[in-house]
Amino acid sequence: MQYDSMILTFGEMALKGKNRNSFTDLLYKHVKKQLAPFPDVDIKKHFDHIEVALNGRPAEDVAERLRHVFGIHSMRCAISVENDLEKIQEAALKVVRAENAEARTFKISAKRNNKQFPINSMELNHKVGSFILRNTEHLKVDVHHPDLEIKIEVRNTKTRIYGKTFAGEGGMPAGSAGKVLLLLSGGIDSPVAAYQMMRRGATVEAIHFHSPPYTSDRARQKVVDLAEKLQEYAAVDLKLHIVPFTEAQIAIRDNVPENYRMTIMRRVMLRIAEKVAEKRGALALVTGESLGQVASQTLESMNTINEVTNLPVLRPLVAMDKLDIIQIAKKIDTYEISIRPYEDCCTLFLPRQPKTKPDRAHANRFEAYLSVSELVDQAIGGIETVDVGRIQDDLSSLL
Repeated sequence: MQYDSMILTFGEMALKGKNRNSFTDLLYKHVKKQLAPFPDVDIKKHFDHIEVALNGRPAEDVAERLRHVFGIHSMRCAISVENDLEKIQEAALKVVRAENAEARTFKISAKRNNKQFPINSMELNHKVGSFILRNTEHLKVDVHHPDLEIKIEVRNTKTRIYGKTFAGEGGMPAGSAGKVLLLLSGGIDSPVAAYQMMRRGATVEAIHFHSPPYTSDRARQKVVDLAEKLQEYAAVDLKLHIVPFTEAQIAIRDNVPENYRMTIMRRVMLRIAEKVAEKRGALALVTGESLGQVASQTLESMNTINEVTNLPVLRPLVAMDKLDIIQIAKKIDTYEISIRPYEDCCTLFLPRQPKTKPDRAHANRFEAYLSVSELVDQAIGGIETVDVGRIQDDLSSLL
């Protein structure tokens, strides 16, 4: 069936007050950017939705382009007719016949925004529903749990009949919440943390700690591949900062008691990440930590590790179960990459019994055995920045 428009509805964004326009303007900008390859469609912003006139373009094509645009709650396909009962009935029947051949029950949900239309909502439900019953077989009305719900909206100049609906990503428009720097490992959790922050409107850059020759080029490529997956959800080119971390890890291994190595390593990582964040204009650090998941993710560990940075450390997965995290990783298509058997630097020189309740005073004392500032500066001086969006553009040009 050929629909003539797609209506993009807002979720949480609809609850915004005086600054609502800034959110809808940003979402409108992202929608236009995503639909730029379709010059035949027209996009119009309304108070409570964005309307995409399809002009012959299949609705599925548009939905595919918009499926990763945060801020869209749903994408509702519609056909528009004159405010005339017979035309409304015929259009509703057309949608019923096209949408679900397996449906056995249906419901009409009419809304009369135009109070000048002579038929009220309840009466319109009855008249359209009766018309459909007379012109179909094997269908009956179920107002509580229908297989198929047809929504009708009588507006000032036309009536919309809604059919197929595609789910949107929800959340807030990308770029509406400032920039953060994600500590991206090769594991399952940190890409999901990035997705969660993007869904809340944050612009994400990533930092990864690489320790050759102990970690391989395949481990490095694994992280680049994860960043490329995250790029699909980003409104701007995602930057990945790769930090040479070998010297710092060797120094920690050789000078810090075994059970405190993980704690000190993460403190050094946060110091490096903080400096990179300041240079890049990021207002917070993000990790994929979940409370109690491993020894370094107890409250005591988080408290001791956080001590070294003045930036907020956001942990969007902190209260999530591992199975829930895996489910999201599969949804965003990062799971299969994350489980590739190439170890990152966090698995190097692991202590047999890491400290689960590290003490700040002890951590500070053990760090005195190191030239921490020198290790931090050395690592920052060797950073390689990968423009992930540019990689994808280059690959597209070769296809």
